[in-house]
Amino acid sequence: MEERRLDLCRYRFEKSRDELSSSKLMLQNKKFSQSINRSYYSMFHAVRSLLAMERYDSKKHSGVISFFTKYFIKTGKIEPKYSKMLTTAFKIRNDCDYNDFYVAAQEDAKMQHENADKFIKRIEQYLKSCNISL
Repeated sequence: MEERRLDLCRYRFEKSRDELSSSKLMLQNKKFSQSINRSYYSMFHAVRSLLAMERYDSKKHSGVISFFTKYFIKTGKIEPKYSKMLTTAFKIRNDCDYNDFYVAAQEDAKMQHENADKFIKRIEQYLKSCNISL
C-alpha cells in the first residue's frame, strides 16, 4: 500500500479518536446534542479511514455509508451490526442538527457514545488485521 494512502488512513482514524473524545466531553458536560453529533463523526471518520485504503471518497455522507455497506458489510469483512450502528447514528445526528424541536436525551447521547466506541474499536481491529499500524 502506498505511503500516502496509509498516512491518510491513519490521519482519518486519529480524527475519529479525537471526535470520540469530544463526544465524551460533551456528554459529561450535558451537551447531549453535541455529543451525539461528535459520536456520529467519530464513526464517519473511522469509515473514511477504511475508504482511504480503497481509494474512494464521497462528498456526501450517504455515499460514504453506501460504500461502507457495499464493500465492507456485504462482503463480510465487517459484521452487519456495525452498519446499523452507523445508519442509526447518522439519523439521530440529522435529527439533532436539523430538527428544530428534537430534544436530545442523555440516554440517547450515552448510547451513541458507547456505540461509537465499539464501532471505532472494530474498525481499528480490522485495520490491524490488514497490517496497518495506527
